[in-house]
Amino acid sequence: MGEVIVITSGKGGVGKTTSAANIGCALAKEGKKVMLLDADVGLRNLDIIMGLDNSVVFDFSDVLDENCRLRQAVVRDKRFDGLYFLAASQTKDKNEIDIEKMKMLTDELKESYDYVIIDCAAGIEHGFQMACEGADRAIVVATPEITSVRDADRVLARLEVLGKKAEIVINRVKLSAIRRGGALGIDEIIELLAADLIGIVPDDDSIIAAANKGEPAVLNKSSRAGQAYTNIAKRIMGEKVPVMDLEDDRSIGFKLKRLFSRKAI
Repeated sequence: MGEVIVITSGKGGVGKTTSAANIGCALAKEGKKVMLLDADVGLRNLDIIMGLDNSVVFDFSDVLDENCRLRQAVVRDKRFDGLYFLAASQTKDKNEIDIEKMKMLTDELKESYDYVIIDCAAGIEHGFQMACEGADRAIVVATPEITSVRDADRVLARLEVLGKKAEIVINRVKLSAIRRGGALGIDEIIELLAADLIGIVPDDDSIIAAANKGEPAVLNKSSRAGQAYTNIAKRIMGEKVPVMDLEDDRSIGFKLKRLFSRKAI
């Protein structure tokens, strides 16, 4: 049996979908069989970030409604051995999706894949419940902004109620902003959220260019964000990967190493 991991966030625009795409690709690069499932009904973007938008014929709603078979809706990403994609509907109302049917779908997928990575709608409404129902664990993406952290805290509280193990990724970390007080510090975020840290992704301009081209950052060997997502994928698989140095700053590097050690990453 595989593992279903939902990637979620309290608010939009924090890099949730980008994180889902890159984590899924990184796991496939490590030799795992991976299904990337876009569950953001009505606002799907994972297909564009993956460069697979022209390959989508059916979506998972068609599978649930028995308009097609599962294999007809699944798109294979030919850049990776073992990476597959299942799109969300652009037109259906997410409130129409039957949560139990969605769980049946994820249960079926985990029988065939090592990892099912679900890109969840932001927030804690029906779309969140639908995506989380069949998940074994969750990763909450937040940025070093107080509004993002506050919303992430609400998501973590909901995941706790649902009995889902949750970890956090802190995205778009810019140490110069932290130094001058323009962004929350890593240790401050950890204390506020009281959750296990699974990764820190540096602010990287190449991410936007990669998304526009439909080429995940993990394909770019010079992308620091891509390397960060690769490290996250390895931690998901159970490897103890040291945090990479975000800048040549020994004091901040020491703090990050201490945090990862404390969280047993």
